Amino acid sequence: MWHPDTPFHRKAIDDLNAAAPELSMELSVISARTPGEFNAAFADARRANAHAVYVLDGPLFRVHRALLVNLATKARLPVIYGAREFPEQGGFMSYGANPADLFRRSAEYVVKIFGGTQPGDLPIEQPTKFEMVVNLKAAKALGITIPESILLRADEVIR
Repeated sequence: MWHPDTPFHRKAIDDLNAAAPELSMELSVISARTPGEFNAAFADARRANAHAVYVLDGPLFRVHRALLVNLATKARLPVIYGAREFPEQGGFMSYGANPADLFRRSAEYVVKIFGGTQPGDLPIEQPTKFEMVVNLKAAKALGITIPESILLRADEVIR
């Protein structure tokens, strides 16, 4: 699920489309621009016989995470989100950049800029630390058994 007006989502969709055949996966892209479109997006996923949904991280989805988690539960679809707040709120699972690391690295940039470095002279960086959060209660409600190998790799397991 993506928001077509979120600038970085287009690149993510292109990357997912490129990776899907290599993983023997068929990708169905569903969009939502407003919270009013979330229900239809989940209905589209069900019609496409989706086995799971990946919700790209973005402001619209974060602000309305309770609604998304609720609709995913009603649709009985496992959903992987890009931020830990979703499984903390009852969602199935998240995998995304570690926010504490992003804030720490941002602070390093602030120090450099206040020290006289021109912002344009600083390199553009990508996240380097990622975290996975698994909600076992949500998995159980969906009838999913999470393999031990995933639980051991998870940064947090919500029971």
